[in-house]
Amino acid sequence: MSKLKAIDIVYANWCPHCVPTAVEPMKKAAAQLGVPLNLYDIDTDAVRKADELVEKYGDWTPDYTIPQVFLEFDDGKVQHVLTGQPRGLAYTKQAIDDFLRSDLFRSLSSA
Repeated sequence: MSKLKAIDIVYANWCPHCVPTAVEPMKKAAAQLGVPLNLYDIDTDAVRKADELVEKYGDWTPDYTIPQVFLEFDDGKVQHVLTGQPRGLAYTKQAIDDFLRSDLFRSLSSA
């Protein structure tokens, strides 16, 4: 069985869906799970890695929606778990809350 290696988040500092809405809860989740949180800011040199993650595993369009959150496992598997919601900040917050209460997250906590 593969083990969680890291949580990855593709984000931008100027985006209210990202900071603090997504980044802060994901920092807490990573700490709770004992794994690093990898932050890939699309406005820095990290954009190459951000684009690669989103294109390969996430919700890709040339002008993709942020934030996007991924789980990275020690066997090389990467799982996309959420994308920010363009409908509004409350919807992004709800998506994050839903993930943090999900069976998937609970299974990671108990592993």
